[in-house]
Amino acid sequence: MHQALYRKWRPSTFGAVVGQDHITSVLAYEVAENKLNHAYLFCGSRGTGKTSCAKILAKAANCRFTVNGEPCNKCESCRSIDSGSSLDVLEMDAASNTGVDYIRDIREEVVFTPSEMSTRVYIIDEVHMLSEGAFNALLKTLEEPPTNVIFVLATTELQKIPATILSRCQRFDFRRISIGGIVSRLEYIASEENIALEPDAARLIARLSQGGMRDAISLLELCAGEGGKVTYDSVLEKAGVCGRESVIKIGEIISSKNYSGIFASVAEIYHSSKDISSFLNEMISLYRDMMVIRAMKYTDVRMIDPEILDVSESEFAELKSLSEKFRYPAMIYHTRLLKDAILSISRGADKRMTAEMTLMRMCSGATGDSSEALSARIGALEERLSGDRK
Repeated sequence: MHQALYRKWRPSTFGAVVGQDHITSVLAYEVAENKLNHAYLFCGSRGTGKTSCAKILAKAANCRFTVNGEPCNKCESCRSIDSGSSLDVLEMDAASNTGVDYIRDIREEVVFTPSEMSTRVYIIDEVHMLSEGAFNALLKTLEEPPTNVIFVLATTELQKIPATILSRCQRFDFRRISIGGIVSRLEYIASEENIALEPDAARLIARLSQGGMRDAISLLELCAGEGGKVTYDSVLEKAGVCGRESVIKIGEIISSKNYSGIFASVAEIYHSSKDISSFLNEMISLYRDMMVIRAMKYTDVRMIDPEILDVSESEFAELKSLSEKFRYPAMIYHTRLLKDAILSISRGADKRMTAEMTLMRMCSGATGDSSEALSARIGALEERLSGDRK
């Protein structure tokens, strides 16, 4: 059976985890010095390596042949954990097991010694989904855990974890992976899998994944599914997004108040494979990038930190030119309109009509009584009085 690339290329050692050196170095040290904690909390956005690090930690805690805190990946315990057959490493999804009975079963199990290995490891994913009663039951176990048990709690929503649980765990915050780190990993995987991957396509996949390696690898596999070369255009098509060139063109249409261009552009998106909600998010990203260029007073693409703004020379020139056609208050107002449109669509509003009405409002100038609209109108009035576009 085919194995998904993100599973096939899941890191098997701490050193192979991309972009989380501040975490993996500490975990490897604790393993090497036999100073493992009884409970860990891994928090961060999806696809940043939380579950991977939890499994590597489980292997390292039970491996008898570790080197500098890294598991050997060759012994029986390492192989059984990798295959998912180990009875002493239990991975559970709290999203589908939220009740107190679920945690009570764990409390009854932890008093027994591990059946095969030296340490039993419980990996509880999406732990924030547990009920209040389940958290209280888990707290009792975390207060007085057996010496041969380790809990690894993983969550994408740290704010939902009770303070009593937080105080009993060693917490690690997983960062979003940099575009450069994702691109390097994608290029390596593509070379090993004999996938022809264009550099521009790799950078686009990295941008679309928003710091998540799993999403990036999954999108790479989707784009390579037909066996052809993975190009910039093929990524746009498979991901259902418009691309920077298209949204810049629509930004020009808005600046020139071209209403017929708005309807034509939305119709093209609607009748294609592209998602209108994704398009609106791309427009928000466009305005964000324009404001960065204006605020930082960039005059050359070489001045830009790619972790702040990742654009090519041609994109930078187009963005800089377009940003000069909008005032700050107008850009903030337009961003607010786009966010409201996305919220309306999430509540069931018609996508095409919502997009058309939103872009028309962006063309027609600031209306309404919101603070953003008032600020935009004041800015327009100041510009007329001064005769100087800011």
